[in-house]
Amino acid sequence: MLMFLAVVLMLALLAVGSHVAVALGLVTTGLILMIDGVPMTVIAQTAFKAVNSYPLMAVPMFILAGNLMMRGNIAGLMIDLIGSIVRAVQGGLAISVMIACVFFAAISGSSVGSAAAIGAATVEGLKREDYPARFSAGIVAVGGTLGLMIPPSLGFILIGSIVGLPVDKLFIAGVMPGLMEATLLLTAVAWMSRHFGYGTTTARADWGGFARRLPKAGAALLMPVLIIGSIYTGYLTPTEVSAFAAVYAAILCILVYRSVTVGGVWTVLRDSVLQTTMIFAVVMGGSLVGFVLARMGISASVVQYITSINMSAWQFLLVANLVLLVLGMFLDGVAMIVLTSPLLFPVATALGINPIHFAVVMVANVEIATLTPPIGLNLFVMSGISRLPVHEVVRGVLPFYFVRLGGLMLITYIPSISLVLL
Repeated sequence: MLMFLAVVLMLALLAVGSHVAVALGLVTTGLILMIDGVPMTVIAQTAFKAVNSYPLMAVPMFILAGNLMMRGNIAGLMIDLIGSIVRAVQGGLAISVMIACVFFAAISGSSVGSAAAIGAATVEGLKREDYPARFSAGIVAVGGTLGLMIPPSLGFILIGSIVGLPVDKLFIAGVMPGLMEATLLLTAVAWMSRHFGYGTTTARADWGGFARRLPKAGAALLMPVLIIGSIYTGYLTPTEVSAFAAVYAAILCILVYRSVTVGGVWTVLRDSVLQTTMIFAVVMGGSLVGFVLARMGISASVVQYITSINMSAWQFLLVANLVLLVLGMFLDGVAMIVLTSPLLFPVATALGINPIHFAVVMVANVEIATLTPPIGLNLFVMSGISRLPVHEVVRGVLPFYFVRLGGLMLITYIPSISLVLL
């Protein structure tokens, strides 16, 4: 009964506009104070320990790198390069946009950041080539979600720090699922463009233009190769790679391309600090949730109950997906991971599910959550950029939503997709 009242109170706080971190902190602090024998100092110690984590130090650096690349208009550079070749086919510009989403996913680690960067660089161009506005907004919104799966992923960093899984293995596990999702989305974009006659085409591929643009874009193209390659070979840890990525992005945008001014650097730094603070605040609140669940024996009780009813692994995965999809309607990705990881991972482990595979399943659900109204962040980002009502963006996303659900089922029930590179 006490936990039920706590959940109701937290939902009420969220309903009146409280930040997720504030709601988590207030409710869990109240619960901790009601537990006999727990001193108040535990609250501060637990919250501090949650963010005093070496893997979490990668978060601000990857956010900084992504913000620099976003402000540096690297997305436009990539789309011009890719478009030189693929715009000879029907829907070529839309395909170029989706491929650019894959590239940006490999440097930003953020769904919203990827959607904002690609959307700002492409929406007007898509409109000029007679793509329907909601289709344009939809492909960018859904393409941006790849930033959560393809490393470096902030979602994997959070899961690794909360559950105690190696972040480098989580990153490697996200490569093949991310590429599979990208392939499914590219196929859907190409089919829809051809079926409905979207966009204009050029007479033939401009290989000369591609050759001219490649040297300028080469330094940016090298960035995801260096990031993923350094992690896969074990040459650098994810935290070390994050610092390298931030420095590399700064050199590219400030010195090589000169697309970010001194004033722009200050804006990027300020935005990065604010985004990092928000994430860390939610992590601190979530750590208190984990402490309460463990102290009150709730996690152990759930594991015992699932075991007693002989629930199989595939049934648990189905239930977990349904729960996460519903929660994704009301919570952002960070809050979903922080709230559910302490409860779901012990059950998954008890049922023999590989925890790294389950982490990929969880991130796939978080990707879909960014597209799910009423809270889906990518929907609001693209609504602002495209100047369309949110419901129109939702209509543009809807065909791809079913593609993402199909991808989720493949990731869930074919573990080798996630584990093949490990």
